[in-house]
Amino acid sequence: MKKQTIRRVCGLIIGILTFSSIANAQRIKDLTDVAGVRTNQLIGYGLVVGLAGTGEKSRYTEQSFKTMLSNFGINMPENLRPKIKNVAAVAVHAELPAFVKPGQKIDVTVSSIGSAQSLRGGTLMQTILKGLDGKAYAVAQGSLVVSGLGTEGLDGSKVVVNTPTVGRIANGAIVEREVISPLMMGDYITFNLRQADFSTAKKLSDTINNFIPETAQALDAASVRVSAPRDPADRVSFLAMLENLEFEPDRPSARVVVNSRTGTIVIGADVRLLPAAITHGGITVTINEAQEVNQPNAFAEGETVVTQQSIIDVNKNDSRMFVFNPGVTLDTLVKAINDVGAGPGDVMAILEALEQAGALRGELIII
Repeated sequence: MKKQTIRRVCGLIIGILTFSSIANAQRIKDLTDVAGVRTNQLIGYGLVVGLAGTGEKSRYTEQSFKTMLSNFGINMPENLRPKIKNVAAVAVHAELPAFVKPGQKIDVTVSSIGSAQSLRGGTLMQTILKGLDGKAYAVAQGSLVVSGLGTEGLDGSKVVVNTPTVGRIANGAIVEREVISPLMMGDYITFNLRQADFSTAKKLSDTINNFIPETAQALDAASVRVSAPRDPADRVSFLAMLENLEFEPDRPSARVVVNSRTGTIVIGADVRLLPAAITHGGITVTINEAQEVNQPNAFAEGETVVTQQSIIDVNKNDSRMFVFNPGVTLDTLVKAINDVGAGPGDVMAILEALEQAGALRGELIII
């Protein structure tokens, strides 16, 4: 019985250790991008028609409207300015995914570029979407779906919900040109790490070489080149096998990321502190302006006078000091900062001061 119990306990420990090591492992496809497999940005200029009086009156909108009519053989006099309230000039953009073929459809986003109040209920007329090379890759057209709305009263008051000047058209563009991918060219495929790290690149190449010996080579901190078959079908199968291999990426660099706009602070697990003493305190200055009305007596001559009075209140908080010993970890740092009741702004100041003092072992990034 004792031997069976010991075997069960040993088996349980081995299972836990194996699970903990596998839990941190990730697939290659979740950490990398394949060179040549990418999206492409498309943009175009068009007109949205059918608006319920929420369009715009601008010169370029009128010119675009006249140009559209001339394409259908309708020529308007140059001195005639059409009174259009249901037309808006818009910018249309979309993302062209990799390997999309002609005839397939993609989503488009339509945004007003003028003074149109709302695009709700509008229809995008045929708009050519071009790539960075100036070539046309898709044609967009269709009815907009606008989640925002806005209304205005006669007194000038407005109520706006979300953004009524931006809409989307699901499957609103038909792809007309295919982007040739370099994936099938050459004798190699390259995996690009989404977060460059020399140790992780080495582990990635070792994982592939353990699966197929002497095929992978780490080029730098972000790229691993792998020898691949030239036949397209074999290359796809080869890539499908590689991208599902699992390996454990190396621990990231010690970093403290501070978002100065939102007050969000993220401290990496490997951040350490050298011996340091920090005092936290502050002075609160409150200034209130009050108006005092002085009136003369009922039977005395004089005028009513309004005087300004300034009330200044200064409160000095109790200063507190805490000491960090060598090698302080994340938990100790967070607990100490919370104990002194520091807010996000105070924490940012403390972290910046620690870095300037050379006591912060980690990279401080302010975004």
